[in-house]
Amino acid sequence: MKIDYNKLMHQEISSFGKKPKLLLHCCCAPCSSAVIEKISQFFDITYYYYNPNIYPEQEYELRKDEFAKLGVKIISEEYNHQDFLNVVKGFEQDKEGGNRCKICIAQRMDKSFEYAKAHGFDIVTTTLSISPHKDAIFINQTGENLSKKYDIMYLHADFKKENGYLRSTQICKQKEIYRQDYCGCEFSINNQN
Repeated sequence: MKIDYNKLMHQEISSFGKKPKLLLHCCCAPCSSAVIEKISQFFDITYYYYNPNIYPEQEYELRKDEFAKLGVKIISEEYNHQDFLNVVKGFEQDKEGGNRCKICIAQRMDKSFEYAKAHGFDIVTTTLSISPHKDAIFINQTGENLSKKYDIMYLHADFKKENGYLRSTQICKQKEIYRQDYCGCEFSINNQN
């Protein structure tokens, strides 16, 4: 049976009695824009930018700087692309959306949970599911597994639902936010249309 992660997210949100502390893993400002709009009223959100997959470093910094246009302050990890290269070693030639991408997503989500555990957050989620190119089932299953590993709640989501991706493109146009044309890693650069 297919799970409706968007519906599940709304059910989870409705069960909160107060505004829980949410660590939101943000992949980029475009993807984060509609997510922030959708859930900010329900949570005390900290925006976490951990994306060692992004290449080159100038691209990493450009994407990070675009959050200012959303009016949010982010916590970011120091750029360390080698972290990404180490975990995807042997998968460099995988097609976009394959195992390399799953390893990358799992790495970023794991680091987000690790940060949340160390800093007393109640809940973790990621903006990654807003992309039509990302597997929401895999993202949510990874979140469930990490929730057990770190003993922190995971907020299920499929942020592309209810026109989430469309809304993100509208916000980016309104706020003149840079929309990148590749996922982030040097391997995805080669897959640009």
